[in-house]
Amino acid sequence: MSAERVPTRDDGEAGLDERARRVLAFEGRAWQQAGLKAEAIRDEFGISAARYYRILGELIDSPAALRHDPMLVKRLQRMREARAATRARRSLSIGRPLD
Repeated sequence: MSAERVPTRDDGEAGLDERARRVLAFEGRAWQQAGLKAEAIRDEFGISAARYYRILGELIDSPAALRHDPMLVKRLQRMREARAATRARRSLSIGRPLD
């Protein structure tokens, strides 16, 4: 089983493993500087920031994470959607001729 996947409990109910709970708790902290957060990710989890964000992206799509901390997960989903919308608007404007 991959550490990036949310495991299923024996009773059939999807739950979060220890790493997933740690990622959500870590993400719930307030970070003022991205550089400090990237360093803390490496110290706390022993992985790169890019891998951490892939794990987080999968995690916030899981129903178990939503049950565990609904306010945090919904906030993270809204932030992800806002970034995607910004990227879409930016990529649409690239094709326009300059006036």
